[in-house]
Amino acid sequence: MNFISPTEGTLSFDQTFTSIIKFVKAAPKANYRLIIGTDSKQTQTAVFVTAIVIYREGRGARFYYNKEEVKPKPTLRKRIYHETLNSLKVAGLVSEKMTEKTVADLNIEVHIDIGQNGETRDLIKEIVGMVVGNGYEAKIKPSAYAASNVADRYTK
Repeated sequence: MNFISPTEGTLSFDQTFTSIIKFVKAAPKANYRLIIGTDSKQTQTAVFVTAIVIYREGRGARFYYNKEEVKPKPTLRKRIYHETLNSLKVAGLVSEKMTEKTVADLNIEVHIDIGQNGETRDLIKEIVGMVVGNGYEAKIKPSAYAASNVADRYTK
């Protein structure tokens, strides 16, 4: 699985994780949030973008994204499940690598592109339950900016 970094270009997952470690090591006393979110856009096909964001609170962030195209077009419910499963897959990969002392104590937040308004409100309990059941903190709109802002930017 490859990721694209706006500052570093195309990276393998291992290179992406190394970049995250370097970012944290550059200011080890800062507070960090490690966030993963996926968004999708549907046209002739569905395009899914999963973003990993390492946020140095009050002092900037770095992000990396992976883009996937799926045919045929899934229903809204299937798209939301696919988004969530993509985020959980990446969160699992990140969790496995978090033995590095500089990031071992970071909690992973999964940002889900659903909210109280709109068609997705009926999915909140089950999707949030999926994320929490996998051991991650779940955030929905309007707090789910990794999905609704960062990943969304690259679904076009």
